[in-house]
Amino acid sequence: MAIKALQLCFFPKLLQVQEYPTLPFFCSPLMTQGGNDESEERKCRHKWPKLVLIGHRGNGMNMLQSSDIRMRGIKENSILSFNTAAQFPIDFVEFDVQVTEDDCPVIFHDNFIVSEDKGLFIEKRVTDLKLPEFLSYGPQKELGEVKMPLFRKMKDGTFFEWKVEKDAPLCTLQEAFEKVKHSLGFNMELKFDDHIVYTERQLKHVLQVILQVVNEYAKGRPIFFSTFQPDAALLIRKMQSRYPVYFLTEGGSQMYADARKNSLGEAVKVCLAGGLQGIVSEVSAILGDPEAVTRIQGEKIHLLTYGQLNNIVKAVYMQLQMGVDGVIVDLVQEITEAVCD
Repeated sequence: MAIKALQLCFFPKLLQVQEYPTLPFFCSPLMTQGGNDESEERKCRHKWPKLVLIGHRGNGMNMLQSSDIRMRGIKENSILSFNTAAQFPIDFVEFDVQVTEDDCPVIFHDNFIVSEDKGLFIEKRVTDLKLPEFLSYGPQKELGEVKMPLFRKMKDGTFFEWKVEKDAPLCTLQEAFEKVKHSLGFNMELKFDDHIVYTERQLKHVLQVILQVVNEYAKGRPIFFSTFQPDAALLIRKMQSRYPVYFLTEGGSQMYADARKNSLGEAVKVCLAGGLQGIVSEVSAILGDPEAVTRIQGEKIHLLTYGQLNNIVKAVYMQLQMGVDGVIVDLVQEITEAVCD
């Protein structure tokens, strides 16, 4: 009854919820060190003793069109945002990793970066930029300097200047490892464009570049990978066994040509086929099908959720009761305080 009441309360708004892409590290970073020994992996697949809390893009994503100042407080996917989240009892920060044309892993959510020149908006694909140009957007490390004003394009085609209360420069993956509190775990979303068909060679190159930085700078930090790209998820699982891999899914709220992306059931198949450790689902798919938690975990697959409803304390509490392993949230302070209470 409690679940149904929550659904009736929130589901009329679900059609307005946009994509908020976003598991936990269930044991030490050495969980599968020494190979793909299935017995060793199974030792790590125990029930997590508490709800794992993950900060979305750090201390929360930016919604520039929102009237909620908390969604425009700190620049998302920045060192400042990550270290702000680290001040609260949070386990991980989630962020988006892409690779520039000159093979540098950088942290940025959107596929395209947008600036403005003489009234015209200029869009460039992040992966087509070299690192110096990427870092030239937005505020610079030199106090007060802005080379290229940064804008953001919404799904409806409108543009917003990227203004927040506490701005910060764009950053690389290496900088995140070097400058973010070491005890804070990293949920690294491997970002690929849904509108591009990637070859295995292309995916492998990108993943190798990212793994090179991870292997050099992680130094025992808790890490897990996640991605909406099923082939990338399967491939990075084959390329390394040290860090868990989770498959991201919208749970059927949107349909794709690749059927593996279209439901929780398909996500389970991907995990079982590739030996992935878990699923990160849009939260409404879980609240709409509470028995899915039991089905997924019955396959020894862990379950995280992301989405706007995770900024509502009652929805997070309901998932705790349902047995969800962790949640990715924007309102880090509010949700961590509520869960701790």
